[in-house]
Parts: sequence; C-alpha cells; structure tokens
Amino acid sequence: MARTAGIGYQDFEQLIIEDNFYVDKTMFIKEWWESKDRVTLITRPRRFGKTLNMSMLEKFFSVKYADRGDLFEGLLIWEDETYQQLQGMYPVVFISFAGIKENTFSEARKSMCRTIEEQYNKNDYLLKGSLLNDREKEFYQEISVSMSDSTAAAALRSLSDFLGRYYGRKAIILLDEYDTPMQEAYVNGYWDEMTGFIRSLFNSTFKANPYLERAVMTGITRVSKESIFSDLNNLEVITTTSDKYEEDFGFTEEEVFSALDEFGMSDRKEDVKRWYDGFTFGSKADIYNPWSVINFLSKGKFRTYWANTSANSIIGKLIQEGAKDVKQSFEDLLSGGHLTAPVDEQIVYDMLNADEMAIWSLLLASGYLKVIKVKDYEETGFGADTLICELAITNLEVKLMFGGMIHGWFAGHMSDYNDFIKALLKNDLKAMNTYINRVAMGTFSYFDTGKKPSESQPERFYHGFVLGLIVELNNKYVITSNRESGFGRYDVMLEPRKQDDAIILEFKVQDSEDGEKELSDTVKAALKQIEDKNYEAVLIEKGIEKGRIRKYGFAFSGNQVLIGC
Repeated sequence: MARTAGIGYQDFEQLIIEDNFYVDKTMFIKEWWESKDRVTLITRPRRFGKTLNMSMLEKFFSVKYADRGDLFEGLLIWEDETYQQLQGMYPVVFISFAGIKENTFSEARKSMCRTIEEQYNKNDYLLKGSLLNDREKEFYQEISVSMSDSTAAAALRSLSDFLGRYYGRKAIILLDEYDTPMQEAYVNGYWDEMTGFIRSLFNSTFKANPYLERAVMTGITRVSKESIFSDLNNLEVITTTSDKYEEDFGFTEEEVFSALDEFGMSDRKEDVKRWYDGFTFGSKADIYNPWSVINFLSKGKFRTYWANTSANSIIGKLIQEGAKDVKQSFEDLLSGGHLTAPVDEQIVYDMLNADEMAIWSLLLASGYLKVIKVKDYEETGFGADTLICELAITNLEVKLMFGGMIHGWFAGHMSDYNDFIKALLKNDLKAMNTYINRVAMGTFSYFDTGKKPSESQPERFYHGFVLGLIVELNNKYVITSNRESGFGRYDVMLEPRKQDDAIILEFKVQDSEDGEKELSDTVKAALKQIEDKNYEAVLIEKGIEKGRIRKYGFAFSGNQVLIGC
C-alpha cells in the first residue's frame, strides 16, 4: 500500500512519525560529516528539501534528541553503527531566516533579532546555577528585538560558547534560508543597511567563533563574497554546479519513477518528466522538483505547484523592467530556444538592474533556467567564477509560470489585451487601434525604468508586448522576431501552424526629423520597410501564398499608437 504523500512537511520528526512519503536522504548526514568542512553553504532552488534536510541534521546531532534514534531506524544512515553512536551528541542551534520578509530595514532587523532571541529563550536553563558569571547573565538578558548591533553580532557566538560549556562539546549551527533577508533588502531598497548588519553577524558567528564545531547555511543564491562573506575564508560553497551533495536535494529520476510505481502511476512517467524534470546538480542530470512531484503524487493532476509557491517578485521585476536584450532573450526562451550567456555563481544583487549576466545567474540559481552545456572559463576570457552556459527554460511547469507572470503585466487591462488579440486574428483594424491604445495607456509606465522615458518607453513596451503575443498565440503560430533594425524598430512574424493567415508586424517610433509629421506617416514608413526588406520572402519560401500574408505597421508617439495595413 502506498504511503501518504503529505504536503508541506518541513519537520523531519513529524514526517517520520506520521509515516508520510519520504525519499531517504539520510546519507547526506554521513557525506557532510565526513567532509569535515567547518562552514558549508549549500545553494538550491526553493522547495528542494533544504529545510527538511536541515531539520534532519538537527534531529540527528542535537543532544535534545539523544534518545530519538527511532527516527532513523530503517533509514540508510542507521545501517552504519558508527553513526548510531554519533546520534544526539552535540548542542545544535537551528535558526531560519525564511520569514524575514519585511518592507523596511528596521522591521527586518527586528525580525532577525527576534529569531535569535527565540534561541536564547529555548535555552534559558543556561541561566540557572553558576555556569554563567554575572556579566554573562547580564549579556543573556540583553538579547531582545531591540538589542544593539554589537550585541546582535555576538549573540550566536556567545550562545554557542554557553552551550559548549554546558554540554562539554562545541556547538553545531544550522542557518536555513540565509539569503531571504538579502533578497527582500534588494526589492525594498535597504540593501546597504542589511549587508552591513549581516556581515558583522556572519563574521562573528562563523569565522571569529572558537566555540563552533561545524555549521551549515542554506539558501537559493550564493550572495557575492564582497557583500557579506568578505571576512569568511573558511567557507565551503556548494552551488548547483558542484558535485558535492548532488543527489541530496531534489529527487533523482530513479526515485521519482519508483514513487510513481508505488502510487500506481507508472503510466505517467513521461508526462511527469516533461513537467517536473530538468534540473542538474553537479554532474547529476535529471533531478526533479520534489515539491511538484509530491503534490502530483497526492493529487494526480499536473499543475504549476512549485512555480506558484512564491510571488517571484524579483524575477518579474527584472524581466518586466529589463532592457530590450533581456526581453529579446526571453522571446527566444519562451519559443523553445536556447540562450548562450555568461553566468557568475556569485550573485551581486545590487548589480541586477545594470548587469545582464547577474540576471541570468539569478534565474539559473533560482531554478528557472537549466544548463544545456557549459564551456570552461579558460575558453571564455572571463574570470574563474564565470562560465559561459547554454541555457533553456527548465521544464513545462516553469514555462507556464513565465506565461502567467507575463499575463500579470497586463492584468489591469487584460480584457482590452484579449480583445486586441481577437481583433488581430479577425483582421479588424479599427478594433485593433481601439484596444492597443487602451493597453498602451495603461501599461507603458509598467515597462519603463529608464532615465529618459520618452526614449525608452516605446521600446520597453513593445518588447513586453511581443512576449505577451508569444504567450497568447504560441499554440497557433510560430512567433519570431527580426532584430536587424535599429532603435525603435522591431519586426515580428507570426507563422501559422495550420491554415491561418501569416502576420508581419513592424514597430516604429515617430521621427519628425525624418519627415514623419503625423503618426500616419510613421505607419507608411513602417509598411514601406516591410516591403523594402522583403520580409514576406521567408514565408513564401515555406509555401504560404501572398494572399495569406497580412502586414501591419505600428507607429508610436509617446503612449499613443496607430496601426495601419
């Protein structure tokens, strides 16, 4: 009989006690312990079992679970008698920054201090007796949401000292989702304040801490060394390209197919692969998204489970407000193509707006893109931390998530946008003009972050607009773009998959210096360019008759649009 595929379990003890579906990852304990790395940072996409594995480490090593070897009986780690003796032998401090999602630095700082305070409250037995002297007890009482920066920086180091004295062993510190405060700081504009605070905390906790036995940090991204790790020279960093722990987070194909057999879904293997496969960690390909797999086992339906567990606020912001090259690359990706780009696994958050490489690096680390092929850095001319990667959208679930995100750009004007699409398909020029102007009026500012809006708005808008076309019409048309023209001009070709008309769109910004006094003059110039450059030739070569090729010129002036044919 199949086990129950319970959703949302992040506590190892609860998962095991309730006999929920669990893929045995306990050999991670042995692999990590025998590596003897003092401080380990492991990055994986969200919902890939990071918190569950950290909870597993806590339950295995913590002295508070010294009599709970039953949690590991029947699992792989318990077959090694050496590790049976190691279970429950160390004081463990396990904290998570996953909930630090505040809009201001002051509130984020309070939340982080409160998280540390909770650890002190859980261990307040340390205040009894003479283990701590009067000054240490006074320090203990200072730990609060309003403690000073210096007290906060020293808090975890001091706690590991107190625990070490009490139990006679140095402490293990586990910090889950270390980078969540950093992401929120970037989105909400308090990056510099947050990096200064975290840098001091990490230096005291993980470097200048003689009371530390081992430590593990997990997160989605490897935040740049210069931002918060500049003083940490004892850090072992495990990213998605590292071979270490490559099978310990996420499900392998063997594990997924075995689960499908257990749940009587053996006939769904290829569909599950198309939806939820696509991740590669180290040299191990075909890693599946565990959150979506478990949800599928529970519900038996294909849905965007993983993609919908987060607002994806950073991703949406970067693509929506990104320059034309970013949107053009996404057009290729959404159309099933690949992107070749430099990737640096150290994410420089404060460079995301200016550095296209940082965007692709973040998308890769977050699991939205997958690596098809990697070139060695010596071939590229970049630094040793930079790889040139051929990238693609990870799987069908992520592609659908991007589609939903692009829909969201037009959410307030979705009715007008849909009506424009219908009018385009029906060749209703009057309706096309009505609805495109409503959409443009409402969404131009959405796509603009440039210093010269009058120059950047049209380009940013129509690149976002084309992404919308790809999402809406990809099932009916093969949508390609010709980018050989300069600023303000952008050709789009819709090649029908069946017997519909082919469509060519030419975008042009009004240029009064070029004799375009009216928008109608700009429309004529756009249509003339379609003819002069013979854009229809590629369609005719594919057997589409001239009479089935429609041509439209789009003229922009500010947020006004005129379409002609």
